[in-house]
Amino acid sequence: MIRNSRVKALAGLSLLAVLAACASPAPPPPPPPVAYVPPPITLSPRIVEQAAAYRGYMQSAGAVSAGFTDGLQVAQAVKTGAAYESRQLVAGAVAYAAVVALQDPAFVSAVREFAANQAQRQQVTQQILRDPAYAAVIRGSDTAAGLIISALGTDATQVYMNGRAVKQAAYDIQRQKWSLAAVSNREARLAEAKALSASPSLASQDETARLHQVTTGATPLGLTPTSAAPPYTPLVIRGLAVAALAALGEAGDMQMATVQPLLAEPAAGQCLNLAKLNLYQCLAVSKPHYEDVFCVGQHILMDTGQCLIKGSGAAMPYIPPPPAPVKAAAPTKKKAPAKKKG
Repeated sequence: MIRNSRVKALAGLSLLAVLAACASPAPPPPPPPVAYVPPPITLSPRIVEQAAAYRGYMQSAGAVSAGFTDGLQVAQAVKTGAAYESRQLVAGAVAYAAVVALQDPAFVSAVREFAANQAQRQQVTQQILRDPAYAAVIRGSDTAAGLIISALGTDATQVYMNGRAVKQAAYDIQRQKWSLAAVSNREARLAEAKALSASPSLASQDETARLHQVTTGATPLGLTPTSAAPPYTPLVIRGLAVAALAALGEAGDMQMATVQPLLAEPAAGQCLNLAKLNLYQCLAVSKPHYEDVFCVGQHILMDTGQCLIKGSGAAMPYIPPPPAPVKAAAPTKKKAPAKKKG
């Protein structure tokens, strides 16, 4: 009996060992959840190119010389000044405003806090796309807006003040005989100005590369820190919004369809369109070269500069009033000599 029990027990243990050997191994433990890594700061190269095109025009317009010596120089000034398409220039101004805002560490740091959480990043992104003004209440927006106003205002003021110098030249050069001669091919000159106004300008490779380095942090713009209290102009708000999306990692090439509408600003665009209409009217009636110089100074440089100064929210430059004319002293009457008593 005892022996049979032992045999049965050994047989049972052998069967269990065989069954255990045939059983599948236990599944490995599930892998740990993948840690969320926020996307890097991203600004599409196409936005950088628009910023570079804006900068290129503002630099060339601000450098138009008022020292005209012949009609060819006047004709070149008309071409240089007319060579912007209004919507592109506004989009470029917003794009450059975004590049500038990304230079503000306080603003970028505050936006990156939202990027640290995936759900919060998506929520803030949607809020900015629905209402760009949301970016203007993020911590640090006052200093970022201050940089934008200063940078855009400086560019626009340079163009405006250069326009005043060119406009003054329209009066000064009338002492030179060549300025009184009639402009040849007046109709072709007007048609060319309209064609240039309808054609998007290309950004230079050097300026595009420089601004790309700026957005990556490799090359600072060297801006002086400043602050500006709200309310801000729509152009500044849209610059802040695009910069905030870039800091959230939501302004790359894949997001251009949603970011591109933020680059449009109707009020500034209408102002520039009116400046172009005034230019066409001026060129249509101007005949001698000095009148073309007036068109360049007033309706290209001054009007364009004023539109962008207003769009940036910067103050118009102070222009001292002309000195009051000095009144000539009234001649003194000579007294008649006294009669001698005699």
